[in-house]
Amino acid sequence: MKKSLCVVGLGYIGLPTSVMFAIHGHQVHGVDVNHKAVEMINNKQLHIEENGLQERLEEAVDAGNFKAALEPVEADVFVIAVPSPIREDKTANLDYVRKATEAIVPFVKEGNLVILESTVPPRTVEDVMVPVLKETGLDIGKELFISHSPERVIPGKVFQELVDNDRIVGGINETSSTMTKELYESFVKGNIHLTDATTAEMAKVIENTYRDVNIAFANELALISDKIGVNSWEAIKLANYHPRVNIHTPGPGVGGHCIAVDPWFLAEIEPDLSKIIQLSRNTNDHMPVYAAEQIQKIAKEQFIHDPKVALFGLSFKANIDDQRESPSLKVIMELVEKGISFKTYDPHIKENVASNQTQSMDEALEGADILVILTDHDEFKQLDPANIKGKMKNRLVFDTKNALSLDEWKNAGFIAKRLGDSKNG
Repeated sequence: MKKSLCVVGLGYIGLPTSVMFAIHGHQVHGVDVNHKAVEMINNKQLHIEENGLQERLEEAVDAGNFKAALEPVEADVFVIAVPSPIREDKTANLDYVRKATEAIVPFVKEGNLVILESTVPPRTVEDVMVPVLKETGLDIGKELFISHSPERVIPGKVFQELVDNDRIVGGINETSSTMTKELYESFVKGNIHLTDATTAEMAKVIENTYRDVNIAFANELALISDKIGVNSWEAIKLANYHPRVNIHTPGPGVGGHCIAVDPWFLAEIEPDLSKIIQLSRNTNDHMPVYAAEQIQKIAKEQFIHDPKVALFGLSFKANIDDQRESPSLKVIMELVEKGISFKTYDPHIKENVASNQTQSMDEALEGADILVILTDHDEFKQLDPANIKGKMKNRLVFDTKNALSLDEWKNAGFIAKRLGDSKNG
């Protein structure tokens, strides 16, 4: 049965989710506080980058099933997909969730379903949303139904994973869960697992915390390998041939709206019981500092006293434009503190949000002593060192993402180093 939906939040999750519902026949009213984003969406223009989004947005708008606005409207279903960041003190900032819930209160009516997609600390639905929604005067669980169904997608593959991934649905009661399951079945092919709201919140935070802890382990292996003369990338690859081992890869830090944020939700709730989680977070947060120190060390080893650095990659992962919590931005801050000159380049970043961002690769490389790879975009993997060396003052390259063939760059006359690989340093 086709529904009318009001989706609050048209960012990296809300917009793809909106167009998916729209192209599957539902009538979707999208809401965002960003005037420019709303205008662009209604003109079938993108304010974010995601594979397959442009054509799906055009299909949804042309069919008359999707439009964006600044205010909510009445609907059968309300979906909240707003940010849930952390504050400077690492505590959860649920202001966006609370304000989005408050915004829909005047429009909610009997029989409606409210779904929270944002990743949040356990008990957010029960302790934050339910009290606000009681202001509707409706009997929660009998006249108004509420659930949590967290997104489980990766940027760059959002549409594939929206369809194919299993989905968790946690309602405040069985009816809420069932209603939510039936809605998502309009496009989800993966299994839909039903539970309660707090367990669903916990499960999503567990997923991202597991990955953060795993990456922290890989980063520790990289730090150890740099000390003892081992290639951690090769060692991890070999270890992963074991049928019960799956170690992630090291790098200059962890970014994104989930892995770099969600573990703090558990640390905030139970600080004395989350020692491994906190240590892992701190380990990963330290990696941009370590990367900046390695850049400085490489320059000193070659007696370059005032190095010029070309930083390639600003987004937190490959082939996207998302810079949320990007370790590249933290590396930049460290270089600024050290007084090291740099220029940045990222083919996926259109707006000049980073310090010294250039719009061309050649501009970033001009006069550079060290090329540093911070994001493993496909464009960077295809770089030809023979074409690069003539543009730089000195031929040094530091790869923090294992994106380059070091042998190829060394054969082209570069001194090539890789994070976590002192064997080839």
